[in-house]
Amino acid sequence: MIRIPEFAQQLANAPEGTKYARRGFSVRTRVLAGMLGLITLAFAVTGTVVYLLQVQTMDARIDDSLKRSVQEFQVLAARSADSATAAEPLTAEVLLYTAMQQTLPARHEGMLSMVNDSVRWTAPEIVQMRPENDPGFIAWAVNDAPDERVMLQTVPTSQATYRVVSIPLTLAQPQPPAHLFLAYDYTAEKQALNRGFMMYVLVGLVILLVAGASGWLLVGKFLRPVALLRDTARKISESDLSQRIEVVGRDDLAELTITVNAMLDRVENAMVSQRQLLDDVGHELRTPVTIVQGHLELMDPLDPEDVNQSREIALAELDRMSFLINDLVTLANSNRVDFVQPVATNIGTLLDELLDKARPLGDRVWRIGHRVEATADVDPQRITQAMLQLCSNAVKFSADGSTITMGTNITTEADNEQVLRLWVRDEGVGIAVADQDRIFERFGRGHNSKRTEGSGLGLNIVSAIAEAHRGSVGVSSDVGVGSTFVIEIPTCLEREEDEPDTDH
Repeated sequence: MIRIPEFAQQLANAPEGTKYARRGFSVRTRVLAGMLGLITLAFAVTGTVVYLLQVQTMDARIDDSLKRSVQEFQVLAARSADSATAAEPLTAEVLLYTAMQQTLPARHEGMLSMVNDSVRWTAPEIVQMRPENDPGFIAWAVNDAPDERVMLQTVPTSQATYRVVSIPLTLAQPQPPAHLFLAYDYTAEKQALNRGFMMYVLVGLVILLVAGASGWLLVGKFLRPVALLRDTARKISESDLSQRIEVVGRDDLAELTITVNAMLDRVENAMVSQRQLLDDVGHELRTPVTIVQGHLELMDPLDPEDVNQSREIALAELDRMSFLINDLVTLANSNRVDFVQPVATNIGTLLDELLDKARPLGDRVWRIGHRVEATADVDPQRITQAMLQLCSNAVKFSADGSTITMGTNITTEADNEQVLRLWVRDEGVGIAVADQDRIFERFGRGHNSKRTEGSGLGLNIVSAIAEAHRGSVGVSSDVGVGSTFVIEIPTCLEREEDEPDTDH
Protein backbone atom coordinates (compact mmCIF):
# COMPACT_ATOMS: atom_id res chain seq x y z
CA MET A 1 0.00 0.00 0.00
CA ILE A 2 1.38 3.43 -0.98
CA ARG A 3 0.61 6.05 1.60
CA ILE A 4 -0.58 9.47 0.50
CA PRO A 5 2.55 11.44 1.46
CA GLU A 6 4.77 8.79 -0.13
CA PHE A 7 2.75 8.90 -3.34
CA ALA A 8 2.95 12.70 -3.45
CA GLN A 9 6.73 12.47 -3.00
CA GLN A 10 6.89 9.97 -5.87
CA LEU A 11 5.00 12.44 -8.08
CA ALA A 12 7.39 15.23 -7.18
CA ASN A 13 10.48 13.10 -7.84
CA ALA A 14 9.15 11.45 -11.01
CA PRO A 15 11.36 11.73 -14.13
CA GLU A 16 10.39 14.23 -16.81
CA GLY A 17 9.50 11.43 -19.20
CA THR A 18 6.96 9.95 -16.79
CA LYS A 19 3.44 10.52 -18.09
CA TYR A 20 0.51 11.23 -15.82
CA ALA A 21 -3.02 12.05 -16.84
CA ARG A 22 -3.24 15.70 -17.80
CA ARG A 23 -6.19 17.74 -16.72
CA GLY A 24 -8.57 18.20 -19.65
CA PHE A 25 -11.92 19.85 -19.93
CA SER A 26 -14.15 19.47 -16.91
CA VAL A 27 -17.19 17.20 -16.91
CA ARG A 28 -19.35 20.30 -16.66
CA THR A 29 -17.77 21.74 -19.81
CA ARG A 30 -18.02 18.47 -21.72
CA VAL A 31 -21.64 17.90 -20.77
CA LEU A 32 -22.54 21.46 -21.72
CA ALA A 33 -20.59 21.22 -24.98
CA GLY A 34 -22.35 17.98 -25.86
CA MET A 35 -25.75 19.45 -25.06
CA LEU A 36 -25.10 22.61 -27.09
CA GLY A 37 -23.66 20.51 -29.91
CA LEU A 38 -26.83 18.44 -30.10
CA ILE A 39 -29.01 21.57 -30.00
CA THR A 40 -26.88 23.19 -32.73
CA LEU A 41 -27.08 20.06 -34.88
CA ALA A 42 -30.85 19.95 -34.41
CA PHE A 43 -31.14 23.62 -35.38
CA ALA A 44 -28.88 23.14 -38.41
CA VAL A 45 -30.69 20.08 -39.72
CA THR A 46 -34.13 21.56 -39.07
CA GLY A 47 -33.18 24.94 -40.56
CA THR A 48 -31.63 23.38 -43.68
CA VAL A 49 -34.65 21.17 -44.33
CA VAL A 50 -37.09 24.03 -43.75
CA TYR A 51 -35.03 26.37 -45.94
CA LEU A 52 -34.92 23.89 -48.84
CA LEU A 53 -38.66 23.29 -48.51
CA GLN A 54 -39.33 27.02 -48.53
CA VAL A 55 -37.16 27.51 -51.63
CA GLN A 56 -39.05 24.70 -53.34
CA THR A 57 -42.36 26.23 -52.27
CA MET A 58 -41.24 29.66 -53.51
CA ASP A 59 -40.24 28.27 -56.90
CA ALA A 60 -43.57 26.47 -57.23
CA ARG A 61 -45.49 29.61 -56.22
CA ILE A 62 -43.68 31.79 -58.79
CA ASP A 63 -44.16 29.26 -61.57
CA ASP A 64 -47.84 28.80 -60.69
CA SER A 65 -48.40 32.57 -60.71
CA LEU A 66 -46.75 32.95 -64.11
CA LYS A 67 -48.70 30.00 -65.55
CA ARG A 68 -51.99 31.51 -64.34
CA SER A 69 -51.04 34.80 -65.95
CA VAL A 70 -50.48 32.97 -69.24
CA GLN A 71 -53.89 31.30 -68.96
CA GLU A 72 -55.57 34.64 -68.18
CA PHE A 73 -53.86 36.24 -71.18
CA GLN A 74 -55.01 33.41 -73.44
CA VAL A 75 -58.59 33.85 -72.25
CA LEU A 76 -58.35 37.61 -72.80
CA ALA A 77 -56.89 37.14 -76.28
CA ALA A 78 -59.71 34.77 -77.25
CA ARG A 79 -62.37 37.19 -76.04
CA SER A 80 -60.73 40.12 -77.77
CA ALA A 81 -60.49 38.13 -81.04
CA ASP A 82 -64.20 37.28 -80.84
CA SER A 83 -65.20 40.90 -80.25
CA ALA A 84 -63.00 42.29 -83.04
CA THR A 85 -64.75 43.57 -86.20
CA ALA A 86 -63.66 44.44 -89.68
CA ALA A 87 -63.96 48.13 -88.81
CA GLU A 88 -61.84 47.72 -85.71
CA PRO A 89 -59.49 44.77 -86.26
CA LEU A 90 -57.54 43.37 -83.25
CA THR A 91 -53.95 44.57 -83.18
CA ALA A 92 -51.00 43.46 -81.09
CA GLU A 93 -50.64 46.84 -79.47
CA VAL A 94 -54.29 46.93 -78.42
CA LEU A 95 -54.15 43.36 -77.03
CA LEU A 96 -50.94 44.08 -75.13
CA TYR A 97 -52.30 47.30 -73.73
CA THR A 98 -55.55 45.68 -72.62
CA ALA A 99 -53.71 42.75 -71.01
CA MET A 100 -51.36 45.01 -69.08
CA GLN A 101 -54.24 47.18 -67.93
CA GLN A 102 -56.07 44.18 -66.48
CA THR A 103 -53.03 42.60 -64.82
CA LEU A 104 -51.95 43.54 -61.32
CA PRO A 105 -48.42 42.31 -60.70
CA ALA A 106 -47.50 40.79 -57.33
CA ARG A 107 -44.66 42.01 -55.21
CA HIS A 108 -41.32 41.57 -56.99
CA GLU A 109 -43.25 40.94 -60.22
CA GLY A 110 -43.10 43.15 -63.29
CA MET A 111 -44.33 43.11 -66.92
CA LEU A 112 -43.24 44.50 -70.23
CA SER A 113 -44.58 44.43 -73.77
CA MET A 114 -42.43 44.79 -76.85
CA VAL A 115 -43.45 45.37 -80.43
CA ASN A 116 -40.98 45.03 -83.26
CA ASP A 117 -38.11 44.59 -80.73
CA SER A 118 -38.92 47.87 -79.02
CA VAL A 119 -40.47 48.53 -75.65
CA ARG A 120 -44.09 49.53 -76.28
CA TRP A 121 -45.90 49.32 -72.95
CA THR A 122 -44.63 49.17 -69.37
CA ALA A 123 -46.29 48.59 -66.02
CA PRO A 124 -47.83 51.45 -64.05
CA GLU A 125 -45.56 53.50 -61.83
CA ILE A 126 -46.87 51.82 -58.68
CA VAL A 127 -45.21 48.58 -59.77
CA GLN A 128 -41.75 48.45 -58.17
CA MET A 129 -40.12 45.81 -60.31
CA ARG A 130 -39.06 47.49 -63.54
CA PRO A 131 -37.49 45.02 -66.03
CA GLU A 132 -37.24 47.76 -68.64
CA ASN A 133 -34.52 49.39 -66.52
CA ASP A 134 -32.28 46.33 -66.79
CA PRO A 135 -30.29 46.45 -70.07
CA GLY A 136 -29.44 42.77 -69.69
CA PHE A 137 -33.12 41.83 -69.60
CA ILE A 138 -33.91 44.01 -72.65
CA ALA A 139 -31.02 42.44 -74.56
CA TRP A 140 -32.34 38.96 -73.73
CA ALA A 141 -35.88 39.92 -74.78
CA VAL A 142 -34.67 41.26 -78.12
CA ASN A 143 -32.19 38.54 -79.01
CA ASP A 144 -33.10 35.34 -77.15
CA ALA A 145 -36.81 35.38 -76.40
CA PRO A 146 -38.66 32.59 -78.30
CA ASP A 147 -40.91 33.83 -81.14
CA GLU A 148 -43.13 30.81 -81.71
CA ARG A 149 -44.25 29.42 -78.35
CA VAL A 150 -44.82 30.37 -74.73
CA MET A 151 -41.80 29.54 -72.60
CA LEU A 152 -41.06 29.72 -68.85
CA GLN A 153 -37.38 30.10 -68.07
CA THR A 154 -34.76 31.65 -65.80
CA VAL A 155 -32.90 34.69 -67.12
CA PRO A 156 -29.78 35.80 -65.27
CA THR A 157 -28.41 39.32 -65.79
CA SER A 158 -25.76 41.45 -64.17
CA GLN A 159 -28.39 43.14 -61.97
CA ALA A 160 -30.61 40.21 -60.97
CA THR A 161 -31.94 36.80 -61.85
CA TYR A 162 -35.46 36.65 -63.28
CA ARG A 163 -38.04 33.95 -63.60
CA VAL A 164 -39.72 34.95 -66.88
CA VAL A 165 -42.58 33.75 -69.04
CA SER A 166 -42.50 35.10 -72.61
CA ILE A 167 -45.76 35.14 -74.58
CA PRO A 168 -45.36 35.77 -78.36
CA LEU A 169 -48.42 37.21 -80.11
CA THR A 170 -49.50 35.58 -83.40
CA LEU A 171 -52.52 37.23 -85.06
CA ALA A 172 -54.42 36.33 -88.21
CA GLN A 173 -53.43 39.41 -90.22
CA PRO A 174 -49.80 40.26 -90.67
CA GLN A 175 -48.45 42.10 -87.58
CA PRO A 176 -44.97 43.10 -86.46
CA PRO A 177 -43.46 40.67 -83.89
CA ALA A 178 -44.81 41.37 -80.41
CA HIS A 179 -44.18 39.84 -76.97
CA LEU A 180 -45.63 40.10 -73.51
CA PHE A 181 -43.12 39.43 -70.72
CA LEU A 182 -44.17 38.65 -67.17
CA ALA A 183 -41.15 38.42 -64.86
CA TYR A 184 -40.41 37.80 -61.19
CA ASP A 185 -37.28 39.23 -59.61
CA TYR A 186 -36.03 35.86 -58.34
CA THR A 187 -33.08 37.52 -56.60
CA ALA A 188 -35.39 39.76 -54.55
CA GLU A 189 -37.64 36.81 -53.70
CA LYS A 190 -34.61 34.80 -52.59
CA GLN A 191 -33.33 37.71 -50.50
CA ALA A 192 -36.70 38.01 -48.74
CA LEU A 193 -36.55 34.30 -47.98
CA ASN A 194 -32.96 34.63 -46.79
CA ARG A 195 -33.91 37.46 -44.45
CA GLY A 196 -36.51 35.20 -42.86
CA PHE A 197 -33.94 32.45 -42.55
CA MET A 198 -31.45 34.88 -41.00
CA MET A 199 -34.08 35.73 -38.41
CA TYR A 200 -34.34 32.00 -37.72
CA VAL A 201 -30.55 31.85 -37.30
CA LEU A 202 -30.53 34.84 -34.93
CA VAL A 203 -33.32 33.34 -32.85
CA GLY A 204 -31.41 30.06 -32.78
CA LEU A 205 -28.26 31.82 -31.56
CA VAL A 206 -30.22 33.57 -28.82
CA ILE A 207 -31.72 30.22 -27.79
CA LEU A 208 -28.25 28.66 -27.78
CA LEU A 209 -26.93 31.45 -25.56
CA VAL A 210 -29.85 31.14 -23.16
CA ALA A 211 -29.57 27.34 -23.21
CA GLY A 212 -25.82 27.60 -22.62
CA ALA A 213 -26.22 29.92 -19.64
CA SER A 214 -29.09 27.88 -18.18
CA GLY A 215 -27.28 24.61 -18.90
CA TRP A 216 -24.12 25.88 -17.23
CA LEU A 217 -26.06 26.64 -14.06
CA LEU A 218 -28.11 23.43 -14.17
CA VAL A 219 -25.16 21.15 -14.94
CA GLY A 220 -23.20 22.86 -12.20
CA LYS A 221 -26.06 22.19 -9.78
CA PHE A 222 -26.36 18.56 -10.93
CA LEU A 223 -22.60 18.00 -10.64
CA ARG A 224 -22.27 19.71 -7.28
CA PRO A 225 -21.84 16.35 -5.50
CA VAL A 226 -18.93 15.61 -7.85
CA ALA A 227 -17.34 18.96 -7.02
CA LEU A 228 -17.85 18.29 -3.32
CA LEU A 229 -16.30 14.86 -3.81
CA ARG A 230 -13.28 16.44 -5.50
CA ASP A 231 -12.87 19.11 -2.80
CA THR A 232 -13.28 16.57 -0.02
CA ALA A 233 -10.75 14.24 -1.64
CA ARG A 234 -8.26 17.12 -1.74
CA LYS A 235 -8.72 17.74 1.98
CA ILE A 236 -8.34 14.10 2.93
CA SER A 237 -4.90 13.09 4.06
CA GLU A 238 -3.45 10.19 5.97
CA SER A 239 -3.68 12.15 9.21
CA ASP A 240 -7.22 13.49 8.62
CA LEU A 241 -9.89 11.16 7.29
CA SER A 242 -12.80 12.91 8.99
CA GLN A 243 -13.97 14.91 5.96
CA ARG A 244 -17.32 13.86 4.49
CA ILE A 245 -19.27 14.97 1.43
CA GLU A 246 -22.52 16.87 1.81
CA VAL A 247 -25.43 14.87 0.39
CA VAL A 248 -27.32 17.03 -2.14
CA GLY A 249 -30.60 15.90 -3.69
CA ARG A 250 -32.07 12.43 -3.97
CA ASP A 251 -30.76 11.28 -7.37
CA ASP A 252 -28.02 8.91 -8.53
CA LEU A 253 -25.29 11.38 -7.57
CA ALA A 254 -26.73 11.59 -4.07
CA GLU A 255 -26.54 7.80 -3.86
CA LEU A 256 -22.95 8.00 -5.11
CA THR A 257 -22.20 10.55 -2.39
CA ILE A 258 -23.69 8.28 0.28
CA THR A 259 -21.66 5.35 -1.08
CA VAL A 260 -18.43 7.38 -1.07
CA ASN A 261 -19.13 8.60 2.47
CA ALA A 262 -19.67 5.00 3.56
CA MET A 263 -16.38 4.07 1.87
CA LEU A 264 -14.63 6.92 3.72
CA ASP A 265 -16.14 5.65 6.97
CA ARG A 266 -14.70 2.21 6.30
CA VAL A 267 -11.32 3.67 5.33
CA GLU A 268 -11.25 5.86 8.44
CA ASN A 269 -12.27 2.95 10.67
CA ALA A 270 -9.61 0.79 9.07
CA MET A 271 -6.94 3.46 9.52
CA VAL A 272 -7.96 4.16 13.11
CA SER A 273 -8.04 0.44 13.83
CA GLN A 274 -4.65 0.03 12.20
CA ARG A 275 -3.10 2.86 14.24
CA GLN A 276 -4.68 1.56 17.43
CA LEU A 277 -3.50 -1.95 16.67
CA LEU A 278 0.04 -0.81 16.01
CA ASP A 279 0.08 1.31 19.16
CA ASP A 280 -1.39 -1.46 21.28
CA VAL A 281 0.83 -4.17 19.81
CA GLY A 282 3.88 -2.03 20.35
CA HIS A 283 2.84 -1.41 23.92
CA GLU A 284 1.97 -5.04 24.63
CA LEU A 285 5.09 -6.51 23.01
CA ARG A 286 7.40 -4.04 24.71
CA THR A 287 6.85 -5.67 28.11
CA PRO A 288 7.80 -9.29 27.22
CA VAL A 289 10.71 -8.08 25.09
CA THR A 290 11.98 -5.95 27.98
CA ILE A 291 11.58 -8.86 30.40
CA VAL A 292 13.47 -11.28 28.18
CA GLN A 293 16.18 -8.75 27.40
CA GLY A 294 16.60 -7.80 31.06
CA HIS A 295 16.95 -11.38 32.26
CA LEU A 296 19.38 -12.26 29.50
CA GLU A 297 21.52 -9.24 30.30
CA LEU A 298 21.59 -10.01 34.04
CA MET A 299 21.98 -13.77 33.60
CA ASP A 300 25.21 -15.33 34.87
CA PRO A 301 26.21 -17.78 32.10
CA LEU A 302 28.42 -19.67 34.61
CA ASP A 303 25.52 -20.29 37.01
CA PRO A 304 23.39 -23.23 35.72
CA GLU A 305 20.50 -22.39 38.05
CA ASP A 306 20.40 -18.79 36.86
CA VAL A 307 20.55 -19.93 33.22
CA ASN A 308 17.66 -22.34 33.69
CA GLN A 309 15.60 -19.74 35.47
CA SER A 310 16.23 -17.14 32.73
CA ARG A 311 15.42 -19.73 30.07
CA GLU A 312 12.08 -20.57 31.67
CA ILE A 313 11.18 -16.88 31.93
CA ALA A 314 12.16 -16.24 28.28
CA LEU A 315 10.16 -19.23 27.02
CA ALA A 316 7.11 -18.15 29.02
CA GLU A 317 7.27 -14.64 27.59
CA LEU A 318 7.80 -15.99 24.07
CA ASP A 319 4.75 -18.24 24.50
CA ARG A 320 2.72 -15.22 25.54
CA MET A 321 4.00 -13.32 22.49
CA SER A 322 3.07 -16.24 20.23
CA PHE A 323 -0.40 -16.35 21.78
CA LEU A 324 -0.73 -12.60 21.22
CA ILE A 325 0.35 -12.90 17.57
CA ASN A 326 -2.19 -15.66 16.90
CA ASP A 327 -4.96 -13.50 18.35
CA LEU A 328 -3.83 -10.56 16.22
CA VAL A 329 -3.97 -12.72 13.10
CA THR A 330 -7.53 -13.71 14.00
CA LEU A 331 -8.52 -10.06 14.43
CA ALA A 332 -6.84 -9.11 11.16
CA ASN A 333 -8.87 -11.79 9.36
CA SER A 334 -12.11 -10.55 10.95
CA ASN A 335 -12.31 -7.78 8.34
CA ARG A 336 -12.41 -10.29 5.51
CA VAL A 337 -15.70 -11.21 3.84
CA ASP A 338 -15.11 -14.92 4.37
CA PHE A 339 -14.23 -14.56 8.06
CA VAL A 340 -17.52 -16.28 8.88
CA GLN A 341 -19.15 -18.87 6.64
CA PRO A 342 -22.71 -19.37 7.89
CA VAL A 343 -24.36 -22.73 7.34
CA ALA A 344 -27.60 -24.21 8.64
CA THR A 345 -26.66 -25.35 12.16
CA ASN A 346 -28.67 -27.16 14.83
CA ILE A 347 -28.26 -24.93 17.89
CA GLY A 348 -29.11 -27.70 20.36
CA THR A 349 -26.44 -30.02 19.00
CA LEU A 350 -23.95 -27.13 18.92
CA LEU A 351 -24.63 -26.40 22.60
CA ASP A 352 -23.98 -30.03 23.55
CA GLU A 353 -20.68 -30.00 21.69
CA LEU A 354 -19.72 -26.74 23.40
CA LEU A 355 -20.37 -28.30 26.80
CA ASP A 356 -18.12 -31.26 25.99
CA LYS A 357 -15.32 -29.00 24.78
CA ALA A 358 -15.56 -26.62 27.76
CA ARG A 359 -15.22 -29.25 30.53
CA PRO A 360 -11.40 -29.58 30.19
CA LEU A 361 -10.98 -25.83 30.69
CA GLY A 362 -11.33 -26.07 34.48
CA ASP A 363 -12.67 -27.88 37.53
CA ARG A 364 -16.13 -26.35 37.50
CA VAL A 365 -19.73 -27.52 37.61
CA TRP A 366 -20.79 -27.24 33.99
CA ARG A 367 -24.49 -27.06 33.21
CA ILE A 368 -26.92 -26.02 30.49
CA GLY A 369 -29.33 -23.44 31.81
CA HIS A 370 -31.70 -23.29 28.86
CA ARG A 371 -31.67 -25.14 25.59
CA VAL A 372 -33.53 -24.21 22.43
CA GLU A 373 -33.94 -26.62 19.56
CA ALA A 374 -33.69 -24.56 16.38
CA THR A 375 -31.77 -24.39 13.13
CA ALA A 376 -29.94 -21.13 12.36
CA ASP A 377 -27.52 -19.87 9.73
CA VAL A 378 -24.30 -19.36 11.72
CA ASP A 379 -20.65 -20.31 11.43
CA PRO A 380 -20.37 -23.18 13.96
CA GLN A 381 -16.57 -22.97 14.19
CA ARG A 382 -16.53 -19.22 14.94
CA ILE A 383 -19.43 -19.51 17.39
CA THR A 384 -17.56 -22.35 19.12
CA GLN A 385 -14.42 -20.18 19.25
CA ALA A 386 -16.33 -17.27 20.78
CA MET A 387 -18.23 -19.36 23.32
CA LEU A 388 -15.07 -21.22 24.43
CA GLN A 389 -13.35 -17.87 24.89
CA LEU A 390 -16.19 -16.78 27.16
CA CYS A 391 -15.94 -20.09 29.02
CA SER A 392 -12.19 -19.63 29.39
CA ASN A 393 -12.75 -16.16 30.87
CA ALA A 394 -15.35 -17.61 33.23
CA VAL A 395 -12.86 -20.22 34.44
CA LYS A 396 -10.14 -17.61 34.80
CA PHE A 397 -12.18 -15.38 37.11
CA SER A 398 -14.10 -17.95 39.13
CA ALA A 399 -13.16 -20.36 41.91
CA ASP A 400 -12.76 -24.11 41.64
CA GLY A 401 -16.03 -25.97 42.09
CA SER A 402 -18.19 -22.96 41.17
CA THR A 403 -20.90 -23.29 38.56
CA ILE A 404 -20.63 -22.12 34.95
CA THR A 405 -23.86 -22.20 32.98
CA MET A 406 -24.32 -22.05 29.22
CA GLY A 407 -27.58 -21.65 27.37
CA THR A 408 -29.44 -20.54 24.27
CA ASN A 409 -32.81 -18.93 23.68
CA ILE A 410 -34.72 -16.97 21.07
CA THR A 411 -36.19 -13.48 21.37
CA THR A 412 -38.36 -11.53 18.96
CA GLU A 413 -37.65 -7.83 18.47
CA ALA A 414 -40.20 -5.06 17.87
CA ASP A 415 -39.80 -5.41 14.11
CA ASN A 416 -40.55 -9.14 14.34
CA GLU A 417 -36.89 -9.99 13.78
CA GLN A 418 -35.79 -13.17 15.53
CA VAL A 419 -32.59 -13.02 17.55
CA LEU A 420 -30.56 -16.00 18.67
CA ARG A 421 -28.99 -15.50 22.12
CA LEU A 422 -26.07 -17.60 23.35
CA TRP A 423 -24.85 -16.93 26.89
CA VAL A 424 -22.31 -17.99 29.50
CA ARG A 425 -22.88 -17.25 33.22
CA ASP A 426 -20.31 -17.68 35.97
CA GLU A 427 -20.09 -17.17 39.72
CA GLY A 428 -16.80 -15.32 39.61
CA VAL A 429 -15.44 -12.03 40.89
CA GLY A 430 -17.63 -9.94 38.56
CA ILE A 431 -16.79 -6.83 36.60
CA ALA A 432 -17.10 -3.25 37.76
CA VAL A 433 -19.59 -1.10 35.86
CA ALA A 434 -16.82 1.24 34.74
CA ASP A 435 -14.99 -1.68 33.14
CA GLN A 436 -17.91 -3.38 31.39
CA ASP A 437 -17.56 -1.36 28.17
CA ARG A 438 -13.79 -1.28 27.87
CA ILE A 439 -13.23 -5.02 28.33
CA PHE A 440 -14.41 -5.62 24.75
CA GLU A 441 -11.86 -3.16 23.38
CA ARG A 442 -8.56 -4.31 22.00
CA PHE A 443 -6.25 -5.02 24.97
CA GLY A 444 -8.99 -3.78 27.27
CA ARG A 445 -8.78 -5.18 30.79
CA GLY A 446 -10.74 -4.81 33.99
CA HIS A 447 -9.16 -3.71 37.23
CA ASN A 448 -9.42 -7.21 38.62
CA SER A 449 -7.40 -8.80 35.80
CA LYS A 450 -3.72 -9.47 35.58
CA ARG A 451 -1.54 -8.57 32.65
CA THR A 452 -0.08 -12.04 32.48
CA GLU A 453 -3.52 -13.60 32.10
CA GLY A 454 -4.09 -13.83 28.36
CA SER A 455 -3.35 -11.45 25.52
CA GLY A 456 -6.13 -8.97 26.25
CA LEU A 457 -7.69 -9.74 22.86
CA GLY A 458 -10.05 -12.58 23.76
CA LEU A 459 -13.21 -10.53 24.28
CA ASN A 460 -12.33 -8.33 21.33
CA ILE A 461 -12.24 -11.47 19.17
CA VAL A 462 -15.64 -12.49 20.57
CA SER A 463 -16.98 -9.05 19.63
CA ALA A 464 -15.51 -9.36 16.10
CA ILE A 465 -17.17 -12.77 15.63
CA ALA A 466 -20.53 -11.42 16.79
CA GLU A 467 -20.26 -8.38 14.49
CA ALA A 468 -19.33 -10.63 11.57
CA HIS A 469 -22.68 -12.36 12.19
CA ARG A 470 -24.38 -8.91 12.16
CA GLY A 471 -24.82 -9.24 15.91
CA SER A 472 -23.27 -8.01 19.14
CA VAL A 473 -21.94 -9.15 22.51
CA GLY A 474 -22.76 -7.71 25.91
CA VAL A 475 -22.23 -8.37 29.59
CA SER A 476 -24.27 -8.11 32.75
CA SER A 477 -22.20 -8.34 35.92
CA ASP A 478 -22.17 -7.63 39.65
CA VAL A 479 -18.91 -7.48 41.58
CA GLY A 480 -18.60 -10.48 43.84
CA VAL A 481 -21.64 -12.22 42.35
CA GLY A 482 -20.67 -13.17 38.80
CA SER A 483 -21.04 -12.22 35.14
CA THR A 484 -23.26 -13.20 32.25
CA PHE A 485 -21.91 -12.72 28.71
CA VAL A 486 -24.51 -12.78 25.93
CA ILE A 487 -23.97 -13.07 22.17
CA GLU A 488 -26.98 -11.89 20.15
CA ILE A 489 -27.24 -12.81 16.47
CA PRO A 490 -30.20 -11.78 14.27
CA THR A 491 -31.05 -14.69 12.01
CA CYS A 492 -33.85 -16.70 10.46
CA LEU A 493 -34.65 -19.56 12.82
CA GLU A 494 -36.55 -22.78 12.35
CA ARG A 495 -37.69 -23.36 15.90
CA GLU A 496 -38.47 -26.86 17.09
CA GLU A 497 -38.81 -27.07 20.90
CA ASP A 498 -37.23 -25.79 24.09
CA GLU A 499 -35.75 -27.91 26.85
CA PRO A 500 -35.53 -27.00 30.55
CA ASP A 501 -32.38 -26.49 32.55
CA THR A 502 -30.07 -29.50 32.67
CA ASP A 503 -27.12 -30.22 34.93
CA HIS A 504 -24.05 -31.95 33.52
